[in-house]
Amino acid sequence: MKRSLWMLALVVPLSAAAQGKDAKPAAPAATAAKPEAGVNWGGQILRATGAGAPDMKASNPAQARLGAERAAKLDAFRNLLEQAKGVQISAGRTVGDVMGSEELRGRVEGVVRGFKVVNKRYYSDSGVEMDVEVPLAALTFVLAPASDSGIAVNTQGAKKYTGLVVDARGLGARPVLAPRLLDGAGKPVYGAEALSPEARKTAAVAAWFKSVEEAQKSALVGEKPLVVKAAQLQGSDLVLAEDALKKLTEANASFLAEGRVAIVTP
Repeated sequence: MKRSLWMLALVVPLSAAAQGKDAKPAAPAATAAKPEAGVNWGGQILRATGAGAPDMKASNPAQARLGAERAAKLDAFRNLLEQAKGVQISAGRTVGDVMGSEELRGRVEGVVRGFKVVNKRYYSDSGVEMDVEVPLAALTFVLAPASDSGIAVNTQGAKKYTGLVVDARGLGARPVLAPRLLDGAGKPVYGAEALSPEARKTAAVAAWFKSVEEAQKSALVGEKPLVVKAAQLQGSDLVLAEDALKKLTEANASFLAEGRVAIVTP
């Protein structure tokens, strides 16, 4: 009898999770802003949302809600994986493109399965929605492995700057997971290979912003970032202007090894 009563309570106010994603859900117990799914290039985070309907075969409301949470986690994983596939690694190359390799597919899925739940919304019919995220650094770590050659970073002299802001406006650059900064001869002066082993675990190669002012305010580049101009775009690589290259190579650029780099595009 008790099971029939709580099931009737579920059937009457069917949630969006039970009806389909196009239907309006019952009012959640506590409202919270839903973050936009996809890549937050400034925050260096990949986000998605998962929804789960209650288990109608459960013997009580608590078990029904647990079933809804399990379903929401599975849905979040699927949605986050789809978002990850569309992330550009470099020009003309996405995460989905490299997942044809069984090894790389396993690595990407492993990263996505390790998502962090940042918010949950509970509905009156025991349905659940959850917002999840994965740091872009985790994808960079498995898709852009360190090489023996690396990229040398100048660590000599006083630490005058706390980070780097690259002004790439007007060049048609688009956010990618593994950008590189080049000198005029095409030699890399910064990229994933410049990150220290410690930084590779927690830092993306660069954050992306739409204005120099926004980039300068980012905690990533600190209180006194070096601001330089990119002169040319080669694929997804940025060629630094000659004076910009001189400023960067002559300064103590230990911040590069920590991934403290912001790139500005329109």
